[in-house]
Amino acid sequence: YFAATATSIVIAFTGIVYVQDHAGWKVGFGVPTILMFLSALFFFLASSLYVKQKATISVFTGFAQVIVVAYKNRKSSFPSQSSNLGYHQKKGSSLSQPTNKLRFLNKACIIQNPQDITPDGEASNPWALCTVEQVEALKSLIRVMPLWSTSIMMSINISQGSFQLLQAKSMDRHITSGFQYPAGSFGMFTIIGAVIWIGLYDRVIIPLASKIRGKPVKIEIKTRMGLGLFCSFIAMAVSAIVEHVRRKEALASGYLNNPGGVVAMSVMWLVPQHFLNGMAEALTSVGLTEFFFSELPKSMLSVASALAGLGLAVGNLLASFILSTVDNLTKRGGKVSWLSNDINKGHYESYYWLLAIMSSINLFYFILCSWAYGPCSDEGFFKVRDEREEDLKEEELTTLGTGDKNGGEKFKEQEV
Repeated sequence: YFAATATSIVIAFTGIVYVQDHAGWKVGFGVPTILMFLSALFFFLASSLYVKQKATISVFTGFAQVIVVAYKNRKSSFPSQSSNLGYHQKKGSSLSQPTNKLRFLNKACIIQNPQDITPDGEASNPWALCTVEQVEALKSLIRVMPLWSTSIMMSINISQGSFQLLQAKSMDRHITSGFQYPAGSFGMFTIIGAVIWIGLYDRVIIPLASKIRGKPVKIEIKTRMGLGLFCSFIAMAVSAIVEHVRRKEALASGYLNNPGGVVAMSVMWLVPQHFLNGMAEALTSVGLTEFFFSELPKSMLSVASALAGLGLAVGNLLASFILSTVDNLTKRGGKVSWLSNDINKGHYESYYWLLAIMSSINLFYFILCSWAYGPCSDEGFFKVRDEREEDLKEEELTTLGTGDKNGGEKFKEQEV
């Protein structure tokens, strides 16, 4: 906790230092480097306080074993109901056979020879026979990957902070006559937007909706993720509109060849897009983490935690690729690049519209993946539980209404 808190403070302070000394990069580079070094030092000093549990088995080794064994047994037939052979399951497990989804992987846990099982119930060679649990773990990871990939586009949108820095520097940042808001600190509004939305969701929206409906209300995980991706799309559209207005104002003020000119437009016009990005991150990232924890086995909780960070890393890499590709394509033939260093000569609004179009396509891709995936585990549980409760109520009403032997006696006693 101490290390995480120190890291957050250092990262926030680093952005302010960069902004205040943006004209002189020497100080802006030196101070954050020292601060990040201290942050890493704090992390290692506090790591001795953590509870470290040694891993007994590698999940990824299990995945490799399933793939290898399934390929080896690709020509084997599935066991019939009359066959003495079946599927190898972990000792004490309730899973007797694998599911029919991704059925070709089921061949990894087919018992080809009873001698492959030791007297303890373990596989004599893990690279020749896997358990049903291993197969289902790999299946669950494969199934969540399409929905995981939909979050990459949101990470791409959020990583556009350098362009927003140029926009903020060209706008009126005065809060009072003697104070200018740091241009590089606008990323703080993304965090504020995420915190505000999480607070409203947990303390206002859900309790109010539950009070109105008279029963507990919960927005489904995939619905929250979809709303977050929609907010990310709207954020890019708002960014494009604001930049169009800003550039139009800059050209009207004669700043075509003066990228350092400040237009008579408040920098607070950039706040809505940051708030929308914060809402998108709160909805999608939190929902995605909850989705992983509900869909993946308990043995893969570390993998579930790492997938969110992996999406952010992939998003940053793809953002760099998209940026360089757009820059190279738009400056062909001696034209001015959309992403020119001179923000007034460039067309950053066109770049934002491109991201908005990609976000809209990603939203439809998410809808398709969500439909193909089906209900989540927790949603299915609540659905079955509610259906059972409704069936029990109907049975009780039917029993009282039809007046059978037991129900009729109870009904007569109540009348007496």
